[in-house]
Amino acid sequence: MPVAGEDEMTGPGQAMERLMASLGGGKARGLPPVERWNPPFCGDLDMRIAADGTWFYMGTPIGRPALVKLFASVLKRENDDYFLVTPVEKVGITVDDAPFQAVEMQVDGAGDARTLAFRTQVDDLVCVGPDHALRFARAAQDGLTPYVHVRRGLWARLTRALTYDLLALGEVRDVEDEAMFGVAAAGQFYPAVPASEIEDI
Repeated sequence: MPVAGEDEMTGPGQAMERLMASLGGGKARGLPPVERWNPPFCGDLDMRIAADGTWFYMGTPIGRPALVKLFASVLKRENDDYFLVTPVEKVGITVDDAPFQAVEMQVDGAGDARTLAFRTQVDDLVCVGPDHALRFARAAQDGLTPYVHVRRGLWARLTRALTYDLLALGEVRDVEDEAMFGVAAAGQFYPAVPASEIEDI
């Protein structure tokens, strides 16, 4: 399968070329203040982020990590919709699940004093706490899926391997008079499921 490269980044109305030009030609310079940008909506781009964190353009994986990181830096969520935003343009993209995937986890300490840090596939580094919460979702086939908040309503889904590692840290605690299975970190307990449902996961 061909991998999308710099010469292939064209499309209807050359939206991709305009987007890259407004981002400085592909050089990431830290996280821009997209929350303060409100440019006009310029339509949808044929770009999709798969559930495993792979970015696709016109059905082909984007093979340049630096380009993916650049696009990730200008990703914005509005309600349930996702956009790539520059000071002058906003284009819609499709996100299958969460826009990021957590691919590495570091654990220090235990219980409420435990520190959990994650790295995403685009090298965002987050430490679980008030600004970077954990949440869990149930799915019929995937069982229990954990997510960590990265920024501005954007979440990272943990890989299957990290999910097993995280759940191995779980314990049962009473939460509002109900026994809940969850994970403690940074002085907070993040409930996942009622303890009675653990065997079903």
